[in-house]
Amino acid sequence: MVEARTNRRLAAILAADVVGYSRMMAGDEAGTLAALKRHREIVFDPAVAQHHGRIVKLIGDGTLVEFSSVVDAINCALSVQRAIAAEATAEPRITLRIGVNLGDIIVDGDDIYGDGVNVAARLQPLAEPGGICVAAIVNDSVGSRIDVAFTDGGEVQVKNIDRPVRIWKWHPTDSGGKGPAPAVPPQSERGVLPSLAVLPFQNMSGDPEQDYFADGVVEDLTTGLSRFKSFAVIARNSSFVYKGRAIDVRQVARDLGCRYVVEGSVRRAGSRLRIAAQLIDGGTGSHLWANNFDGTVADIFDMQDRITESVVAVVEPKIQQAEIDRSRRERPESLDAYDLYLRAMAKLGTLRPEDSAAGLALLDRVIAMDPGYARAIAMAAWGYEHRIHMGLPPLGANDEQRCLELARAALAIARDDALILAHCGVILQLVAHDYEQGLLTIKRAVEMNPNDVGCVFFAGVGHLKGGSLDEAMTFFKRATRLDPSSGPPKSGVAHVHLCLGHYEEALEWAGRSLTINPNFGWTHWVLIAGNMLLGRADEARRALATYRATAPEATLARIRSGQHTKDPHRRDVLVEGLRLAGMPEA
Repeated sequence: MVEARTNRRLAAILAADVVGYSRMMAGDEAGTLAALKRHREIVFDPAVAQHHGRIVKLIGDGTLVEFSSVVDAINCALSVQRAIAAEATAEPRITLRIGVNLGDIIVDGDDIYGDGVNVAARLQPLAEPGGICVAAIVNDSVGSRIDVAFTDGGEVQVKNIDRPVRIWKWHPTDSGGKGPAPAVPPQSERGVLPSLAVLPFQNMSGDPEQDYFADGVVEDLTTGLSRFKSFAVIARNSSFVYKGRAIDVRQVARDLGCRYVVEGSVRRAGSRLRIAAQLIDGGTGSHLWANNFDGTVADIFDMQDRITESVVAVVEPKIQQAEIDRSRRERPESLDAYDLYLRAMAKLGTLRPEDSAAGLALLDRVIAMDPGYARAIAMAAWGYEHRIHMGLPPLGANDEQRCLELARAALAIARDDALILAHCGVILQLVAHDYEQGLLTIKRAVEMNPNDVGCVFFAGVGHLKGGSLDEAMTFFKRATRLDPSSGPPKSGVAHVHLCLGHYEEALEWAGRSLTINPNFGWTHWVLIAGNMLLGRADEARRALATYRATAPEATLARIRSGQHTKDPHRRDVLVEGLRLAGMPEA
Protein backbone atom coordinates (compact mmCIF):
# COMPACT_ATOMS: atom_id res chain seq x y z
CA MET A 1 0.00 0.00 0.00
CA VAL A 2 1.38 3.42 -0.97
CA GLU A 3 0.98 6.17 1.60
CA ALA A 4 -0.44 9.53 0.44
CA ARG A 5 2.30 12.16 0.28
CA THR A 6 2.07 14.69 3.14
CA ASN A 7 3.71 18.12 3.20
CA ARG A 8 3.24 21.66 4.44
CA ARG A 9 2.96 24.96 2.59
CA LEU A 10 1.63 28.47 2.90
CA ALA A 11 -1.68 29.00 1.12
CA ALA A 12 -4.68 31.29 0.92
CA ILE A 13 -7.85 29.38 1.80
CA LEU A 14 -11.35 30.43 0.72
CA ALA A 15 -14.33 28.89 2.51
CA ALA A 16 -17.80 29.54 1.06
CA ASP A 17 -21.25 28.53 2.28
CA VAL A 18 -24.80 29.07 0.99
CA VAL A 19 -26.93 31.28 3.24
CA GLY A 20 -30.15 29.58 4.43
CA TYR A 21 -29.46 26.36 2.56
CA SER A 22 -31.45 24.07 4.89
CA ARG A 23 -34.52 26.35 4.76
CA MET A 24 -34.29 26.53 0.96
CA MET A 25 -34.03 22.74 0.66
CA ALA A 26 -37.05 22.27 2.92
CA GLY A 27 -39.09 24.64 0.76
CA ASP A 28 -37.98 23.49 -2.74
CA GLU A 29 -35.43 20.71 -2.82
CA ALA A 30 -35.28 20.20 -6.59
CA GLY A 31 -35.24 23.93 -7.35
CA THR A 32 -32.51 24.60 -4.78
CA LEU A 33 -30.25 21.84 -6.12
CA ALA A 34 -30.76 23.09 -9.68
CA ALA A 35 -29.96 26.68 -8.64
CA LEU A 36 -26.86 25.55 -6.73
CA LYS A 37 -25.63 23.54 -9.74
CA ARG A 38 -26.27 26.50 -12.06
CA HIS A 39 -24.40 28.83 -9.67
CA ARG A 40 -21.36 26.55 -9.55
CA GLU A 41 -21.24 26.07 -13.32
CA ILE A 42 -21.80 29.70 -14.31
CA VAL A 43 -20.35 31.77 -11.43
CA PHE A 44 -18.24 29.96 -8.86
CA ASP A 45 -16.19 27.40 -10.80
CA PRO A 46 -15.24 29.83 -13.64
CA ALA A 47 -14.15 32.45 -11.07
CA VAL A 48 -11.93 29.91 -9.30
CA ALA A 49 -10.36 28.83 -12.58
CA GLN A 50 -9.83 32.43 -13.72
CA HIS A 51 -7.97 33.24 -10.47
CA HIS A 52 -5.84 30.06 -10.46
CA GLY A 53 -7.55 28.36 -7.51
CA ARG A 54 -8.04 24.65 -6.75
CA ILE A 55 -11.37 23.41 -5.41
CA VAL A 56 -10.36 21.05 -2.62
CA LYS A 57 -13.78 19.76 -1.65
CA LEU A 58 -17.52 20.33 -1.88
CA ILE A 59 -19.42 19.68 1.34
CA GLY A 60 -23.14 19.93 0.62
CA ASP A 61 -23.65 23.66 0.28
CA GLY A 62 -20.06 24.49 1.30
CA THR A 63 -16.87 24.78 -0.74
CA LEU A 64 -13.19 24.89 0.21
CA VAL A 65 -10.71 26.39 -2.30
CA GLU A 66 -6.91 26.70 -2.15
CA PHE A 67 -4.92 29.53 -3.80
CA SER A 68 -1.16 30.08 -4.00
CA SER A 69 -1.75 33.87 -4.05
CA VAL A 70 -3.80 35.75 -1.46
CA VAL A 71 -4.55 38.47 -4.05
CA ASP A 72 -6.03 35.82 -6.35
CA ALA A 73 -8.14 34.48 -3.48
CA ILE A 74 -9.62 37.90 -2.69
CA ASN A 75 -10.22 38.78 -6.34
CA CYS A 76 -11.98 35.44 -6.79
CA ALA A 77 -14.21 36.14 -3.77
CA LEU A 78 -15.00 39.63 -5.04
CA SER A 79 -15.79 38.30 -8.51
CA VAL A 80 -18.22 35.72 -7.11
CA GLN A 81 -20.04 38.09 -4.75
CA ARG A 82 -20.31 40.86 -7.35
CA ALA A 83 -21.68 38.43 -9.92
CA ILE A 84 -24.33 37.25 -7.48
CA ALA A 85 -25.27 40.81 -6.52
CA ALA A 86 -25.65 41.74 -10.19
CA GLU A 87 -27.90 38.79 -11.01
CA ALA A 88 -31.55 39.40 -11.75
CA THR A 89 -33.74 38.20 -8.90
CA ALA A 90 -34.55 34.55 -9.26
CA GLU A 91 -36.13 31.96 -7.01
CA PRO A 92 -34.52 30.19 -5.36
CA ARG A 93 -31.60 32.63 -5.19
CA ILE A 94 -28.11 31.47 -4.15
CA THR A 95 -26.39 33.85 -1.70
CA LEU A 96 -22.96 33.06 -0.23
CA ARG A 97 -20.92 33.97 2.81
CA ILE A 98 -17.18 33.78 2.12
CA GLY A 99 -14.23 33.65 4.51
CA VAL A 100 -10.56 33.97 3.46
CA ASN A 101 -7.45 33.21 5.50
CA LEU A 102 -3.72 33.02 4.78
CA GLY A 103 -1.77 30.43 6.74
CA ASP A 104 0.19 27.21 7.00
CA ILE A 105 -1.63 24.11 5.74
CA ILE A 106 -0.96 20.38 5.71
CA VAL A 107 -1.43 18.76 2.32
CA ASP A 108 -2.44 15.10 2.44
CA GLY A 109 -3.08 13.74 -1.03
CA ASP A 110 -5.76 15.99 -2.52
CA ASP A 111 -7.02 17.19 0.86
CA ILE A 112 -5.78 19.97 3.14
CA TYR A 113 -5.84 20.43 6.90
CA GLY A 114 -4.34 22.67 9.54
CA ASP A 115 -4.81 25.97 11.31
CA GLY A 116 -5.00 27.93 8.04
CA VAL A 117 -8.03 25.88 6.98
CA ASN A 118 -9.68 25.96 10.40
CA VAL A 119 -9.56 29.74 10.66
CA ALA A 120 -10.97 30.18 7.14
CA ALA A 121 -13.89 27.93 8.04
CA ARG A 122 -14.56 29.98 11.21
CA LEU A 123 -14.41 33.29 9.32
CA GLN A 124 -17.01 32.30 6.75
CA PRO A 125 -20.05 32.44 9.14
CA LEU A 126 -18.94 35.90 10.33
CA ALA A 127 -19.42 37.39 6.85
CA GLU A 128 -22.68 39.14 6.02
CA PRO A 129 -24.87 37.39 3.43
CA GLY A 130 -23.33 38.28 0.08
CA GLY A 131 -20.16 39.52 1.80
CA ILE A 132 -16.60 38.52 2.64
CA CYS A 133 -14.79 38.21 5.98
CA VAL A 134 -10.99 37.96 6.06
CA ALA A 135 -8.31 37.58 8.71
CA ALA A 136 -6.09 40.58 9.48
CA ILE A 137 -3.13 38.87 7.79
CA VAL A 138 -5.12 38.80 4.53
CA ASN A 139 -6.10 42.47 4.77
CA ASP A 140 -2.47 43.43 5.47
CA SER A 141 -1.15 41.29 2.64
CA VAL A 142 -3.38 42.57 -0.15
CA GLY A 143 -2.89 46.22 0.86
CA SER A 144 -3.74 48.53 -2.05
CA ARG A 145 -3.54 45.78 -4.68
CA ILE A 146 -7.31 45.27 -4.85
CA ASP A 147 -9.99 47.80 -5.72
CA VAL A 148 -11.88 47.70 -2.39
CA ALA A 149 -11.09 48.43 1.25
CA PHE A 150 -12.28 46.21 4.09
CA THR A 151 -13.98 47.40 7.29
CA ASP A 152 -12.23 46.61 10.58
CA GLY A 153 -14.41 44.16 12.48
CA GLY A 154 -12.22 44.06 15.60
CA GLU A 155 -11.02 40.98 17.47
CA VAL A 156 -13.36 38.00 17.87
CA GLN A 157 -13.09 34.67 19.61
CA VAL A 158 -14.00 31.78 17.30
CA LYS A 159 -14.73 28.16 18.04
CA ASN A 160 -11.76 25.80 18.53
CA ILE A 161 -9.18 28.58 17.96
CA ASP A 162 -7.23 29.36 21.16
CA ARG A 163 -6.52 33.01 20.33
CA PRO A 164 -8.60 36.03 19.29
CA VAL A 165 -8.75 36.62 15.54
CA ARG A 166 -8.89 40.14 14.13
CA ILE A 167 -11.33 40.27 11.22
CA TRP A 168 -12.04 42.63 8.32
CA LYS A 169 -15.26 42.68 6.30
CA TRP A 170 -16.59 43.75 2.92
CA HIS A 171 -20.05 43.76 1.32
CA PRO A 172 -21.12 44.88 -2.21
CA THR A 173 -23.15 47.70 -0.64
CA ASP A 174 -20.11 49.08 1.23
CA SER A 175 -18.17 52.12 0.08
CA GLY A 176 -15.02 50.28 1.08
CA GLY A 177 -14.98 50.54 4.85
CA LYS A 178 -12.53 53.40 5.27
CA GLY A 179 -14.69 56.44 4.63
CA PRO A 180 -16.02 57.41 1.19
CA ALA A 181 -14.98 55.09 -1.61
CA PRO A 182 -11.83 56.40 -3.29
CA ALA A 183 -12.04 57.19 -6.98
CA VAL A 184 -9.95 54.20 -8.04
CA PRO A 185 -9.90 53.80 -11.81
CA PRO A 186 -10.18 50.33 -13.34
CA GLN A 187 -7.05 48.22 -13.32
CA SER A 188 -6.76 48.57 -17.11
CA GLU A 189 -6.32 52.33 -16.71
CA ARG A 190 -4.00 52.90 -13.76
CA GLY A 191 -2.50 49.47 -13.42
CA VAL A 192 -1.34 47.86 -10.19
CA LEU A 193 1.48 49.35 -8.14
CA PRO A 194 4.46 47.05 -7.62
CA SER A 195 4.64 45.42 -4.21
CA LEU A 196 7.51 44.26 -2.01
CA ALA A 197 7.99 41.89 0.89
CA VAL A 198 10.85 41.98 3.42
CA LEU A 199 11.51 38.39 4.45
CA PRO A 200 12.95 37.38 7.83
CA PHE A 201 16.76 37.58 7.73
CA GLN A 202 18.60 34.31 8.27
CA ASN A 203 20.73 34.01 11.41
CA MET A 204 23.92 32.38 10.14
CA SER A 205 25.78 32.79 13.43
CA GLY A 206 24.60 29.71 15.25
CA ASP A 207 23.78 32.13 18.08
CA PRO A 208 20.03 32.35 18.85
CA GLU A 209 20.69 35.66 20.62
CA GLN A 210 21.23 37.28 17.21
CA ASP A 211 17.65 36.50 16.17
CA TYR A 212 16.36 39.62 17.90
CA PHE A 213 18.84 41.77 16.01
CA ALA A 214 17.92 40.26 12.63
CA ASP A 215 14.20 40.63 13.40
CA GLY A 216 14.75 44.24 14.44
CA VAL A 217 16.47 45.03 11.14
CA VAL A 218 13.57 43.50 9.20
CA GLU A 219 10.96 45.38 11.24
CA ASP A 220 12.77 48.70 10.71
CA LEU A 221 13.15 48.03 6.99
CA THR A 222 9.45 47.19 6.63
CA THR A 223 8.46 50.37 8.48
CA GLY A 224 10.88 52.54 6.51
CA LEU A 225 9.83 51.15 3.13
CA SER A 226 6.13 51.52 3.95
CA ARG A 227 6.63 55.31 3.90
CA PHE A 228 7.03 55.23 0.12
CA LYS A 229 3.89 55.67 -1.98
CA SER A 230 5.37 54.30 -5.21
CA PHE A 231 4.97 50.64 -4.12
CA ALA A 232 3.02 48.58 -1.61
CA VAL A 233 4.75 46.75 1.26
CA ILE A 234 3.54 43.38 2.53
CA ALA A 235 2.86 43.44 6.27
CA ARG A 236 5.52 42.01 8.59
CA ASN A 237 3.25 39.31 10.05
CA SER A 238 2.64 37.93 6.54
CA SER A 239 6.34 37.80 5.69
CA PHE A 240 7.30 36.22 9.01
CA VAL A 241 5.34 33.09 8.16
CA TYR A 242 8.56 32.11 6.33
CA LYS A 243 10.89 32.49 9.33
CA GLY A 244 13.20 29.52 9.69
CA ARG A 245 12.03 27.87 6.45
CA ALA A 246 13.93 26.98 3.30
CA ILE A 247 12.27 29.01 0.55
CA ASP A 248 12.21 29.66 -3.17
CA VAL A 249 11.96 33.45 -3.52
CA ARG A 250 9.90 33.13 -6.70
CA GLN A 251 7.36 30.91 -4.95
CA VAL A 252 7.20 33.31 -1.99
CA ALA A 253 6.53 36.17 -4.39
CA ARG A 254 3.68 34.18 -5.95
CA ASP A 255 2.28 33.25 -2.52
CA LEU A 256 2.28 36.83 -1.27
CA GLY A 257 1.35 38.39 -4.60
CA CYS A 258 4.44 40.64 -4.61
CA ARG A 259 6.83 41.64 -7.39
CA TYR A 260 9.99 42.25 -5.32
CA VAL A 261 11.58 40.65 -2.26
CA VAL A 262 14.22 41.88 0.18
CA GLU A 263 16.08 39.10 1.96
CA GLY A 264 19.28 38.90 3.95
CA SER A 265 21.37 37.20 6.60
CA VAL A 266 23.20 37.93 9.86
CA ARG A 267 26.62 36.42 10.58
CA ARG A 268 28.65 36.89 13.77
CA ALA A 269 32.32 36.06 14.29
CA GLY A 270 33.52 37.02 17.75
CA SER A 271 32.67 40.68 18.23
CA ARG A 272 32.23 41.28 14.48
CA LEU A 273 28.85 41.35 12.75
CA ARG A 274 28.08 41.21 9.06
CA ILE A 275 24.63 41.84 7.59
CA ALA A 276 24.03 40.92 3.94
CA ALA A 277 20.95 42.35 2.20
CA GLN A 278 19.69 41.96 -1.35
CA LEU A 279 16.75 43.06 -3.51
CA ILE A 280 15.38 40.34 -5.79
CA ASP A 281 12.92 40.37 -8.68
CA GLY A 282 10.28 37.89 -7.50
CA GLY A 283 9.27 36.99 -11.03
CA THR A 284 12.69 35.99 -12.35
CA GLY A 285 14.73 35.47 -9.19
CA SER A 286 17.39 37.86 -10.50
CA HIS A 287 19.30 40.15 -8.11
CA LEU A 288 18.70 43.86 -8.58
CA TRP A 289 20.99 45.02 -5.77
CA ALA A 290 23.08 43.55 -2.95
CA ASN A 291 25.38 44.88 -0.25
CA ASN A 292 27.17 43.88 2.95
CA PHE A 293 27.27 45.92 6.17
CA ASP A 294 30.02 45.33 8.73
CA GLY A 295 30.20 46.43 12.35
CA THR A 296 30.76 45.27 15.90
CA VAL A 297 28.46 43.97 18.59
CA ALA A 298 29.29 47.08 20.62
CA ASP A 299 27.65 49.39 18.06
CA ILE A 300 24.86 46.98 17.17
CA PHE A 301 22.03 49.55 17.29
CA ASP A 302 23.96 52.17 15.30
CA MET A 303 24.66 49.46 12.76
CA GLN A 304 20.97 48.59 12.63
CA ASP A 305 20.11 52.24 11.91
CA ARG A 306 22.80 52.46 9.22
CA ILE A 307 21.54 49.34 7.49
CA THR A 308 17.97 50.60 7.56
CA GLU A 309 18.92 54.00 6.12
CA SER A 310 21.09 52.51 3.37
CA VAL A 311 18.70 49.77 2.24
CA VAL A 312 15.58 51.91 2.39
CA ALA A 313 17.23 54.70 0.41
CA VAL A 314 18.40 52.42 -2.40
CA VAL A 315 15.38 50.11 -2.76
CA GLU A 316 12.91 52.73 -4.04
CA PRO A 317 15.03 53.95 -7.01
CA LYS A 318 16.02 50.36 -7.85
CA ILE A 319 12.36 49.32 -7.95
CA GLN A 320 11.47 52.35 -10.07
CA GLN A 321 14.23 51.50 -12.57
CA ALA A 322 13.15 47.84 -12.64
CA GLU A 323 9.57 48.94 -13.27
CA ILE A 324 10.71 51.25 -16.08
CA ASP A 325 12.63 48.34 -17.65
CA ARG A 326 9.56 46.12 -17.28
CA SER A 327 7.35 48.75 -18.91
CA ARG A 328 9.71 48.97 -21.90
CA ARG A 329 9.25 45.25 -22.46
CA GLU A 330 5.44 45.53 -22.55
CA ARG A 331 3.65 45.55 -25.89
CA PRO A 332 2.58 49.13 -26.71
CA GLU A 333 -1.11 48.23 -26.98
CA SER A 334 -1.08 46.89 -23.42
CA LEU A 335 0.14 50.09 -21.80
CA ASP A 336 -1.92 51.47 -18.94
CA ALA A 337 -1.55 54.74 -17.04
CA TYR A 338 1.08 53.33 -14.70
CA ASP A 339 3.26 52.09 -17.57
CA LEU A 340 2.95 55.43 -19.36
CA TYR A 341 3.90 57.16 -16.10
CA LEU A 342 7.04 55.02 -15.85
CA ARG A 343 8.00 55.81 -19.44
CA ALA A 344 7.49 59.49 -18.77
CA MET A 345 9.75 59.28 -15.71
CA ALA A 346 12.45 57.62 -17.81
CA LYS A 347 12.25 60.51 -20.29
CA LEU A 348 12.31 63.21 -17.62
CA GLY A 349 15.22 61.47 -15.89
CA THR A 350 17.61 62.03 -18.79
CA LEU A 351 17.36 65.84 -18.24
CA ARG A 352 17.64 66.38 -22.01
CA PRO A 353 15.38 69.16 -23.36
CA GLU A 354 13.84 66.99 -26.10
CA ASP A 355 13.16 64.14 -23.64
CA SER A 356 11.60 66.61 -21.21
CA ALA A 357 9.01 67.61 -23.81
CA ALA A 358 8.33 63.96 -24.71
CA GLY A 359 7.94 63.02 -21.03
CA LEU A 360 5.44 65.81 -20.43
CA ALA A 361 3.44 64.69 -23.47
CA LEU A 362 3.25 61.18 -21.96
CA LEU A 363 2.13 62.62 -18.61
CA ASP A 364 -0.62 64.57 -20.38
CA ARG A 365 -1.91 61.21 -21.65
CA VAL A 366 -1.71 59.70 -18.16
CA ILE A 367 -3.66 62.58 -16.58
CA ALA A 368 -6.30 62.38 -19.33
CA MET A 369 -6.72 58.66 -18.57
CA ASP A 370 -6.74 59.17 -14.79
CA PRO A 371 -7.38 62.75 -13.56
CA GLY A 372 -6.84 61.62 -9.96
CA TYR A 373 -3.34 60.19 -10.45
CA ALA A 374 -1.54 62.51 -7.99
CA ARG A 375 1.98 61.22 -8.71
CA ALA A 376 1.57 61.85 -12.44
CA ILE A 377 0.17 65.34 -11.82
CA ALA A 378 3.05 66.21 -9.47
CA MET A 379 5.66 64.87 -11.91
CA ALA A 380 4.12 66.92 -14.72
CA ALA A 381 4.37 70.00 -12.48
CA TRP A 382 8.01 69.14 -11.80
CA GLY A 383 8.65 68.67 -15.53
CA TYR A 384 7.42 72.19 -16.22
CA GLU A 385 9.36 73.56 -13.24
CA HIS A 386 12.55 71.93 -14.53
CA ARG A 387 12.11 73.58 -17.93
CA ILE A 388 11.44 76.97 -16.29
CA HIS A 389 14.37 76.55 -13.88
CA MET A 390 16.77 75.53 -16.65
CA GLY A 391 15.68 78.32 -18.97
CA LEU A 392 14.37 75.97 -21.68
CA PRO A 393 11.94 77.22 -24.34
CA PRO A 394 8.30 77.26 -23.15
CA LEU A 395 5.92 74.54 -24.34
CA GLY A 396 2.75 76.59 -24.04
CA ALA A 397 1.35 80.09 -23.71
CA ASN A 398 2.05 80.22 -19.97
CA ASP A 399 4.19 77.38 -18.57
CA GLU A 400 4.42 79.05 -15.14
CA GLN A 401 0.65 79.09 -14.73
CA ARG A 402 0.33 75.49 -15.95
CA CYS A 403 3.08 74.42 -13.53
CA LEU A 404 1.38 76.03 -10.52
CA GLU A 405 -2.04 74.65 -11.47
CA LEU A 406 -0.63 71.13 -11.60
CA ALA A 407 1.29 71.51 -8.32
CA ARG A 408 -1.75 72.79 -6.43
CA ALA A 409 -3.93 70.04 -7.91
CA ALA A 410 -1.43 67.39 -6.76
CA LEU A 411 -1.26 68.87 -3.26
CA ALA A 412 -5.06 68.93 -3.01
CA ILE A 413 -5.28 65.23 -3.87
CA ALA A 414 -2.36 63.77 -1.90
CA ARG A 415 -0.98 65.69 1.06
CA ASP A 416 0.26 62.43 2.63
CA ASP A 417 2.76 61.63 -0.14
CA ALA A 418 6.20 62.90 0.86
CA LEU A 419 7.65 63.07 -2.64
CA ILE A 420 4.66 65.04 -3.93
CA LEU A 421 5.07 67.50 -1.06
CA ALA A 422 8.78 67.88 -1.83
CA HIS A 423 8.26 68.46 -5.54
CA CYS A 424 5.42 70.91 -5.01
CA GLY A 425 7.23 72.74 -2.21
CA VAL A 426 10.08 73.52 -4.57
CA ILE A 427 7.58 74.74 -7.17
CA LEU A 428 6.02 77.09 -4.63
CA GLN A 429 9.48 78.60 -4.15
CA LEU A 430 10.78 78.70 -7.71
CA VAL A 431 7.60 79.53 -9.63
CA ALA A 432 5.29 81.22 -7.10
CA HIS A 433 8.27 82.77 -5.19
CA ASP A 434 6.62 81.77 -1.91
CA TYR A 435 9.85 80.82 -0.14
CA GLU A 436 8.45 80.39 3.38
CA GLN A 437 5.48 78.18 2.51
CA GLY A 438 7.55 76.23 0.03
CA LEU A 439 10.24 75.49 2.60
CA LEU A 440 7.65 74.47 5.21
CA THR A 441 6.11 72.06 2.71
CA ILE A 442 9.51 70.55 1.90
CA LYS A 443 10.40 70.18 5.60
CA ARG A 444 7.14 68.30 6.18
CA ALA A 445 8.03 65.96 3.31
CA VAL A 446 11.42 65.13 4.88
CA GLU A 447 9.79 64.53 8.27
CA MET A 448 7.35 62.10 6.63
CA ASN A 449 10.07 60.15 4.80
CA PRO A 450 13.63 61.07 5.86
CA ASN A 451 15.18 58.31 3.72
CA ASP A 452 13.60 59.28 0.40
CA VAL A 453 16.53 60.56 -1.69
CA GLY A 454 14.21 62.78 -3.70
CA CYS A 455 12.84 64.45 -0.57
CA VAL A 456 16.33 64.97 0.84
CA PHE A 457 17.58 66.46 -2.45
CA PHE A 458 14.63 68.84 -2.69
CA ALA A 459 15.23 69.89 0.91
CA GLY A 460 18.68 70.99 -0.26
CA VAL A 461 17.13 72.92 -3.16
CA GLY A 462 14.59 74.51 -0.81
CA HIS A 463 17.27 75.77 1.55
CA LEU A 464 19.47 76.94 -1.34
CA LYS A 465 16.61 79.00 -2.74
CA GLY A 466 15.05 80.27 0.46
CA GLY A 467 16.77 79.02 3.58
CA SER A 468 20.14 78.28 5.14
CA LEU A 469 23.19 77.52 2.97
CA ASP A 470 24.55 75.31 5.77
CA GLU A 471 21.30 73.30 5.75
CA ALA A 472 21.37 73.16 1.96
CA MET A 473 24.90 71.71 2.07
CA THR A 474 23.87 69.17 4.72
CA PHE A 475 20.90 67.91 2.69
CA PHE A 476 22.77 67.79 -0.62
CA LYS A 477 25.62 65.80 0.93
CA ARG A 478 23.19 63.44 2.65
CA ALA A 479 21.42 62.85 -0.69
CA THR A 480 24.83 62.10 -2.22
CA ARG A 481 25.56 59.61 0.55
CA LEU A 482 22.15 57.93 0.19
CA ASP A 483 22.50 57.65 -3.60
CA PRO A 484 26.11 58.03 -4.79
CA SER A 485 25.03 57.34 -8.39
CA SER A 486 22.85 60.46 -8.63
CA GLY A 487 24.29 63.61 -10.25
CA PRO A 488 21.93 66.46 -9.20
CA PRO A 489 22.80 66.33 -5.45
CA LYS A 490 26.48 66.80 -6.35
CA SER A 491 25.51 69.78 -8.51
CA GLY A 492 23.70 71.15 -5.46
CA VAL A 493 26.87 70.87 -3.37
CA ALA A 494 28.77 72.62 -6.17
CA HIS A 495 26.27 75.50 -6.30
CA VAL A 496 26.43 76.02 -2.52
CA HIS A 497 30.23 76.21 -2.73
CA LEU A 498 29.87 78.74 -5.57
CA CYS A 499 27.57 80.91 -3.41
CA LEU A 500 30.11 80.74 -0.56
CA GLY A 501 32.99 81.77 -2.85
CA HIS A 502 34.63 78.33 -2.68
CA TYR A 503 35.22 78.16 -6.42
CA GLU A 504 37.76 75.32 -6.46
CA GLU A 505 35.42 73.12 -4.41
CA ALA A 506 32.53 74.11 -6.67
CA LEU A 507 34.46 72.92 -9.73
CA GLU A 508 35.44 69.66 -8.03
CA TRP A 509 31.83 68.77 -7.18
CA ALA A 510 30.52 69.89 -10.56
CA GLY A 511 33.08 67.61 -12.21
CA ARG A 512 31.84 64.67 -10.14
CA SER A 513 28.27 65.41 -11.20
CA LEU A 514 29.16 65.74 -14.86
CA THR A 515 30.64 62.23 -14.99
CA ILE A 516 27.28 60.84 -13.86
CA ASN A 517 24.87 62.99 -15.89
CA PRO A 518 26.37 65.20 -18.60
CA ASN A 519 22.94 66.62 -19.54
CA PHE A 520 22.18 68.62 -16.38
CA GLY A 521 22.38 72.33 -17.21
CA TRP A 522 22.90 73.34 -13.58
CA THR A 523 26.23 71.46 -13.57
CA HIS A 524 27.45 73.20 -16.71
CA TRP A 525 26.53 76.63 -15.31
CA VAL A 526 28.65 76.05 -12.21
CA LEU A 527 31.59 74.87 -14.33
CA ILE A 528 31.34 77.93 -16.56
CA ALA A 529 30.85 80.45 -13.74
CA GLY A 530 33.38 78.84 -11.37
CA ASN A 531 36.15 78.84 -13.95
CA MET A 532 35.39 82.41 -14.97
CA LEU A 533 35.35 83.68 -11.38
CA LEU A 534 38.74 82.01 -10.82
CA GLY A 535 40.10 83.90 -13.84
CA ARG A 536 40.29 80.81 -16.03
CA ALA A 537 38.64 82.42 -19.04
CA ASP A 538 39.74 79.80 -21.58
CA GLU A 539 38.37 76.93 -19.49
CA ALA A 540 35.15 78.88 -18.89
CA ARG A 541 34.63 79.52 -22.60
CA ARG A 542 35.34 75.89 -23.48
CA ALA A 543 32.76 74.83 -20.90
CA LEU A 544 30.31 77.37 -22.37
CA ALA A 545 30.86 76.02 -25.89
CA THR A 546 30.24 72.44 -24.68
CA TYR A 547 27.02 73.50 -22.98
CA ARG A 548 25.79 75.59 -25.92
CA ALA A 549 26.33 72.63 -28.27
CA THR A 550 23.64 70.70 -26.39
CA ALA A 551 21.46 73.71 -25.38
CA PRO A 552 21.77 76.30 -28.19
CA GLU A 553 18.56 78.03 -27.10
CA ALA A 554 19.93 78.86 -23.62
CA THR A 555 20.24 82.58 -22.88
CA LEU A 556 21.18 84.66 -19.87
CA ALA A 557 17.68 86.16 -19.75
CA ARG A 558 16.01 82.74 -19.56
CA ILE A 559 18.43 81.46 -16.92
CA ARG A 560 18.04 84.61 -14.84
CA SER A 561 14.22 84.40 -14.97
CA GLY A 562 14.27 80.76 -13.85
CA GLN A 563 16.78 81.18 -11.01
CA HIS A 564 14.80 83.12 -8.42
CA THR A 565 16.18 83.02 -4.86
CA LYS A 566 15.18 84.77 -1.67
CA ASP A 567 18.76 86.07 -1.34
CA PRO A 568 19.62 87.67 -4.75
CA HIS A 569 23.37 86.96 -4.27
CA ARG A 570 22.78 83.21 -4.71
CA ARG A 571 21.49 83.83 -8.23
CA ASP A 572 23.67 86.81 -9.10
CA VAL A 573 27.00 85.05 -8.50
CA LEU A 574 26.02 82.36 -11.00
CA VAL A 575 24.58 84.77 -13.57
CA GLU A 576 27.59 87.09 -13.35
CA GLY A 577 30.00 84.24 -14.04
CA LEU A 578 27.93 83.16 -17.05
CA ARG A 579 27.79 86.75 -18.34
CA LEU A 580 31.54 87.23 -18.07
CA ALA A 581 32.12 83.97 -19.93
CA GLY A 582 30.06 85.20 -22.87
CA MET A 583 26.62 83.64 -22.42
CA PRO A 584 24.32 85.60 -24.81
CA GLU A 585 21.78 87.86 -23.10
CA ALA A 586 18.87 86.93 -25.35
